[in-house]
Amino acid sequence: MAQPLHPAHPVSDNSPTAGRMPSVLLWAGAGFGALIVVGALALWFHYGTQVFFEMIRTGFAACF
Repeated sequence: MAQPLHPAHPVSDNSPTAGRMPSVLLWAGAGFGALIVVGALALWFHYGTQVFFEMIRTGFAACF
């Protein structure tokens, strides 16, 4: 007789770290995004608006 593909009672993960992985990934992504924004602001204040936008434009031109 054929067995069902999905068990009637799904196996649950009751380990202490079961729900932490999505939270850790979310916090890591938020931290990386904040680091990028802080770095961009630091470059802006250090080099000035004109040089900052010129560097961004040149970087995009080099990619495409």
